[in-house]
Amino acid sequence: MALLAYLKSLFILQLLMGFVFVVSGLIINFIQLCTCILWPINKQLYRRINCRLSYSLWSQLVMLLEWWSGTDCTLYTDQATVDKFGKEHVIIILNHNYEIDFLCGWTMCERYGILGSSKVLAKHELLKVPLIGWTWYFLEIVFCKRKWEEDRNTVYRGLSRLKDYPEYMWFLLYCEGTRFTEKKHQISMQVAESKGLPKLKYHLLPRTKGFTTTLQCLKGTVTAVYDVTLNFKDNQTPTLLGIVNGKKYKADMSVRRFSVEDIPDNEEECANWLHKLYQEKDALQEYYNKEGKFPGPTIIPPRRLWTLLNFLFWATLLLSPLIKFACGVVVSGSPLLIIGFIIFLIIASIAIRRLIGVTEVKKTGSSYGNQEAKKQN
Repeated sequence: MALLAYLKSLFILQLLMGFVFVVSGLIINFIQLCTCILWPINKQLYRRINCRLSYSLWSQLVMLLEWWSGTDCTLYTDQATVDKFGKEHVIIILNHNYEIDFLCGWTMCERYGILGSSKVLAKHELLKVPLIGWTWYFLEIVFCKRKWEEDRNTVYRGLSRLKDYPEYMWFLLYCEGTRFTEKKHQISMQVAESKGLPKLKYHLLPRTKGFTTTLQCLKGTVTAVYDVTLNFKDNQTPTLLGIVNGKKYKADMSVRRFSVEDIPDNEEECANWLHKLYQEKDALQEYYNKEGKFPGPTIIPPRRLWTLLNFLFWATLLLSPLIKFACGVVVSGSPLLIIGFIIFLIIASIAIRRLIGVTEVKKTGSSYGNQEAKKQN
């Protein structure tokens, strides 16, 4: 085990894995670009192909979580809810506390066969991120600038397009709008007090506009809302860099299913329903902190081999010529070639580190709370 942990910590292995992810992502993005010619001919075929292509990229990250780091994911829910996983369009409400919360969500999507068709209401800045933003663009992900006056038409148009999506999708919403930090929490609770809303201990005040709009636009398509509350054993603070280094975490996810029919249609009542939901999420976090687990039965869905096989396919395809080229450079003895190859490795390592930085809490927080007069919807 010590040897395996040492191997996982080797920078060269991590760099090779990053190389596979980046190059395969660029290949996938190019293929996605080529599929655009299908859109005016057969929109649903375009969508099904892009679901498979995005799966091939995202599953490499899921592989890191499941097979490389060996992170465990336990669900706290009932069997009746699990039986509906992957068999209906749903909206997912997830707390936004950790760098890898999206990855834990993706691993559940993968295990129930909907990773490729998973959606998110994403901040517009991510559209500019290579591989991630580009893949999401072809997947018809809805991007917003978190300024409702500018986002209104874009969000309505993007959500309306998804009404006839051919694959079952889980549409992720981070209703808090940004990752939880103590500073943001203090500002958020000041807003709650000014609005006469109950204060939350473990969450930011939810921004209701995104939820009410998504529910309104996808009414008739989505049949349920899944409230997911994520936490980690032993007060762990997981990071994507920790996953890359092979560190194992233990994730617990409480999942509650609410039928769309039981959620009010009226926008104000729907917003109040969401505030009440976050009060319940807060109570769940309080329970977890005291008991070390969520209430209810546990289910551990088995990991699937597909993520590992997919990575091995890309690794075999891409690393063979790279290693052959590297050996040729060394054998040639040319200082110019060797220096050029070393520069290539340095640039590649910096690029991969910057991609990892996209998930880091300290680098991705919004300007939430920087302006006292800033309003929450």
